[in-house]
Amino acid sequence: MKKTPLLNVALSRLIASLGHGDMVVIGDAGLPVPPGVELIDLALTHGIPDFISTLKVVLSEMQVESHVLAREILDKQPSSLATLDELNAEGSLGQRELLGHDQFKVLSRQARAIVRTGECQPYCNIVLVAGVTF
Repeated sequence: MKKTPLLNVALSRLIASLGHGDMVVIGDAGLPVPPGVELIDLALTHGIPDFISTLKVVLSEMQVESHVLAREILDKQPSSLATLDELNAEGSLGQRELLGHDQFKVLSRQARAIVRTGECQPYCNIVLVAGVTF
């Protein structure tokens, strides 16, 4: 049995297969999934699993070089933004880039996968860009 917190087979497989610069999106329940992009659907019901819990478990195994948020998250100020800022300040998320939400959705077409959570707060979506551990 694995010793790390991540138990989901599909997420473990995805993270193990990432190369430098590959992108993974963790999204809220409403984020559209473009045709051809793998969907790892974790959503059970409203709020379960939540965006931040999912992000923290992914970060326990994924080396992140940078991340992208929709600029609109700064306007809506969902409660998860404070945790995102903390993770960013401690260096867990690498460099931050902000895009408009429509541009964010266009960028998500290039993702290796989109991880859908049960999060129902607006703009709780993030693109994680894989880094290297060496």
